[in-house]
Amino acid sequence: MTMSSNARERLQEWGLALPAVPTPVGSYVPALRVGTLAHTSGQLPLVDGALASTGALTSADDVPRGAAAARVAALNAVAALADVLGGLDRIARIVKVTVFVASAPGFTQQPAVANGASDLLTALFGDAGRHVRSAVGVAALPMDAPVEVEVTCEVAA
Repeated sequence: MTMSSNARERLQEWGLALPAVPTPVGSYVPALRVGTLAHTSGQLPLVDGALASTGALTSADDVPRGAAAARVAALNAVAALADVLGGLDRIARIVKVTVFVASAPGFTQQPAVANGASDLLTALFGDAGRHVRSAVGVAALPMDAPVEVEVTCEVAA
């Protein structure tokens, strides 16, 4: 059994399917392959075209909401990668994840929020989902999203 078939099985076990790739809100593509790597544009926590959550994170009480939004955005990133590569089995390894967190002044829990994306990718792909990461606080994100996630993966040969 391949890593990707495990990822498909895990999605099914969790009652999830890869969502449709969200339509870009600007002049860019959702994902792009360059050589042996594929990169996503920033993915928002969109579910059926609407944000799953909105607004900047202000306190530690907001971490669960932010982490849940990061999970949704990471799943959207996986969908964009699978779409550009021709299937989930073409994702060999998650290389880099960047999570932008809309943060009120003084909010310092960006890494805990980013764990929502990281934990999903590791659970989905196992050891091949372990990656390097940046968690960055920003003043605001498009559409008042609480998070935006970018993912780079290695493409299977």
